[in-house]
Amino acid sequence: MPSAPAHAFDGKAFVRTLTTSPGVYRYFDADDELLYVGKAGNLKKRVGSYFLKPRMEPRIAAMVSQIARAEITITRTEGEALLLESQLIKSLKPRYNILLRDDKSYPYIYLSGGEDYPRLAFHRGARNLPGRFFGPYPSTYAVRESLNLMQKLFKVRQCEDSYFRNRSRPCLQHQIGRCTAPCVGLISVEDYGVDVRHAQMFLEGRSSAVIDELAGSMEQAAMALNFERAATLRDQVAALRRLQAQHHVQGASADMDVIACRIESGMACVSVLFFRNGISLGTRDFFPRMPLDAEPADVLAQFIAQYYLERPVPRELIVGEALADEAILAELLAQQSGHAVEIKTRVRGERAQFLQMAERNAQASLTQRLASRQTLGARFDDLQKVLGLDEAPKRIECFDISHTRGELTVASCVVFGPEGPDKSHYRRFNINGITPGDDYAAMHQALTRRFRKVAEGEGAKPDVLLIDGGAGQVAQALDVLRELGVSGIEVVGVAKGPGRRAGEETLVLAGSGQEIHPGSSSPALHLVAAVRDEAHRFAISGHRKRREKARERSVLEDVPGIGARRRAALLKAFGGLAGVEAAGVEELMQIKGIDRGLAERIYAAMHP
Repeated sequence: MPSAPAHAFDGKAFVRTLTTSPGVYRYFDADDELLYVGKAGNLKKRVGSYFLKPRMEPRIAAMVSQIARAEITITRTEGEALLLESQLIKSLKPRYNILLRDDKSYPYIYLSGGEDYPRLAFHRGARNLPGRFFGPYPSTYAVRESLNLMQKLFKVRQCEDSYFRNRSRPCLQHQIGRCTAPCVGLISVEDYGVDVRHAQMFLEGRSSAVIDELAGSMEQAAMALNFERAATLRDQVAALRRLQAQHHVQGASADMDVIACRIESGMACVSVLFFRNGISLGTRDFFPRMPLDAEPADVLAQFIAQYYLERPVPRELIVGEALADEAILAELLAQQSGHAVEIKTRVRGERAQFLQMAERNAQASLTQRLASRQTLGARFDDLQKVLGLDEAPKRIECFDISHTRGELTVASCVVFGPEGPDKSHYRRFNINGITPGDDYAAMHQALTRRFRKVAEGEGAKPDVLLIDGGAGQVAQALDVLRELGVSGIEVVGVAKGPGRRAGEETLVLAGSGQEIHPGSSSPALHLVAAVRDEAHRFAISGHRKRREKARERSVLEDVPGIGARRRAALLKAFGGLAGVEAAGVEELMQIKGIDRGLAERIYAAMHP
């Protein structure tokens, strides 16, 4: 339902056209940019509050003065309006709304299905594989720690299927007592199924039932005089009891999240303590974008709506502030999750202590983030002075090169702004078609690929371009920018100092050729070194991934006449690629389907 143009927008007239039904309203400015999305149980009354009140808060007044048109969407219930509001805020990112900036998917523990010997694994992403998913967990560390414990307790395999199918002898995990070696048939499908069932029960929070079953099996083994089996079960029961004592949290319900918010200096931090199956999974902090005068209750309400409407919801949410739409939100979350959800703000005993802990976490994280932002701002200001720029840079890019003796060269580009690293704009370039080890050619190729888009009018242009290297690497950057006709970028080389000691780097200014030695106490050099080190890390990790991927490719794949079936037969017969390499022509001919000619080709490929 659009309104009149911006300069003639009549809010009172617009309100007179509205219904009293629940729904969502949206405000746009003269450039048709979305300013705000809100929900209402009564559209006429809620929207009218923006235009009929004699006095408004400064933020609201500033927004209302920019409104050029408005739209509404009528919903059946206020709960539907709340759901639509959250979806629109996350997808459209209005300027004046509180926005949860959390683009990371959460990790799960995955138990595969449809196999005789299922595996446990770390999983992140779409949950569309056959099997079960347990989580989400607040961090990768929490998943890794849980998998490590599961491996010790139940010995369910965690290896990839491709590795599992091609084993001819037990791996190291079996030798150190963390796997029962189903890959080579050292455990029956039935016995392995029992271990899988116990692991599943444990992940569901039924560890006491697992202990009872194991204790019963231990007694039966002892009565049958199978004392070795009884001792193994005894140790497993003892380990589970120790784990229960260490990780069970007194006072925590089976599934509960504790949420607190702190606001300071225009920044908000929401800290969440996660409890699942009565066990603490740790904490996670969020820093939503918010208007300057938002209250903690507003931030918490928007956080819960935006966060939990797309994720599994625990049965209990402990919140540090009373929420305006608490009952509606709880009802909507219950509909989404399929079980009752309680939102509690007045708690006692252990729950009150958990809430205090979340509040302390939020305050500590917020203080640290504010200090980091202030420090980063000071470093950007100092860099402006050191480089003699007219204003502090808004975007810094840094390039680095990584390879191993010229093999599989990778170039990295990292981006920093006043808020810190902007990882969504990081880029890697696989370098091909150059003389191995020629870093100048690698840098030239990477810079050309990056700034060709800038020359074509695509992508952002950095204010400062850092090159890891001295005058030679800087010359490559200048050549590329000159060839592409890109100007207005301050190019700076970062050369290592004598002895390659940190704090002694030299900054080479491309424009004048001047060399600057800021010194180890310079905030500008601290910023440059941090950006350079991040580019170095990103380049090395990219090179390692590329190298590992190349080395995972079997030499056998390049031998004519060797398909997937023969390759699998060879690897299984000789216990892996090293065994194939050690085999002679006569031994290779023993494999079904391999004649002398093919065996000689395999031998030649393995011994270039």
